[in-house]
Amino acid sequence: MSATENPGQGIDPTRLDDHDLLRELETIHRSRHDTLLHGSPAALSAHNIRMAQLEGEYLRRHPQRPVSPGRTRAGARAREEEE
Repeated sequence: MSATENPGQGIDPTRLDDHDLLRELETIHRSRHDTLLHGSPAALSAHNIRMAQLEGEYLRRHPQRPVSPGRTRAGARAREEEE
């Protein structure tokens, strides 16, 4: 069963335009902490699946997205050396 056939799973991420995909990602990231701390095992599993679908689609569309130097291993090492 696809996500479009199961309303509880949301719209298939490949069918979302860029604006809606980003909105869905922002929403799921905001709800992540509460789901992790207080959600049932089934809710956490569904959250994991949906987050992976949305993030995977974002990465598929934007493989060359800008990466902040501070978010790399080299950047983290440089911060450690400064301390």
